[in-house]
Amino acid sequence: MLVNILMLVVGLAVLVWSADRFVYGAAAFARNLGLPPMLIGLTIVAMGSSAPEMFVAATASMDGMRDTAIGNVLGSNIANITLILGLTALLGAISLDSKTLKREIPIMLAATVFAGYTLHDNVLTQTEGIMLIALLLLLMGYFIWQATHDKTPDSLDDKLESEIPKNVQTFHAIIWLVVGIILLPLSASWMVDGAVGIAKFYGLSDLVIGLTIIAVGTSLPELAACIAGVLKKEHDLVIGNIVGSNLFNILAVLALPGLISPGEIDASASGRDFYMVLGTSAALAVLVLSSGAKQQLTRWHGALLLITFIAYQIVVFQSH
Repeated sequence: MLVNILMLVVGLAVLVWSADRFVYGAAAFARNLGLPPMLIGLTIVAMGSSAPEMFVAATASMDGMRDTAIGNVLGSNIANITLILGLTALLGAISLDSKTLKREIPIMLAATVFAGYTLHDNVLTQTEGIMLIALLLLLMGYFIWQATHDKTPDSLDDKLESEIPKNVQTFHAIIWLVVGIILLPLSASWMVDGAVGIAKFYGLSDLVIGLTIIAVGTSLPELAACIAGVLKKEHDLVIGNIVGSNLFNILAVLALPGLISPGEIDASASGRDFYMVLGTSAALAVLVLSSGAKQQLTRWHGALLLITFIAYQIVVFQSH
């Protein structure tokens, strides 16, 4: 048991660090190529924030733990909105000014509905995995087009600009990129192996371990980024981190178990857990887009989100 806990903790620590180095190297390399900050933020940084979920889902799928991979996706999206955004809002009210994010949030909600369609029959197939990837590529193309053609100033532009590494030599950027690529799968494997050992010890199902321990662990980069954002008063980045990560999770990461290990899934995933993802995503859209003239998430909203997370965790553990 002690070995499993050690593998989980070390794997998680290396996973979070290597994901950060991967994003640092990729973003610096992209800046050196002359790509617009908005484009880098909406693609590379957003994708990089989902790197832990991607590699954990791929590792679990290759080990035949399809439900763990799917639980990781659903659990991470739930944790991002309820736990991460809830804790962040408790530190201070979060306002939204970016027109880009106001456009992305409904897209995230629509992508979540589409993902629900792929899960509704309790089977995730390779065809559905391909469909999820295809939708992601279409959205990426749309975001790239918007970033390169929309010349209207956006409050998010300067904030993204400040977050992208500057004055990093291309060689050093590539080194960090390679380090991240090497360590991400290794650390994901350690984390999954440790989590599986703990799950077996306590009699937890593959789905539950994905929804809880692994999901919260892989969401830690978002927590760090969101806390840093709210302390710097960069509120658009806080919401942007959540929306970007959840969008990539529900499309790119959910596609992996379908592509690698297609087959039947736990009925709870397509029922209770998916509807929790859908409900929290809809709640985020309502809170952010319909919160009055100031468009703020208050500490009361944060407390409500945090209570929702705790209640959901209790329900998940009690059901198993």
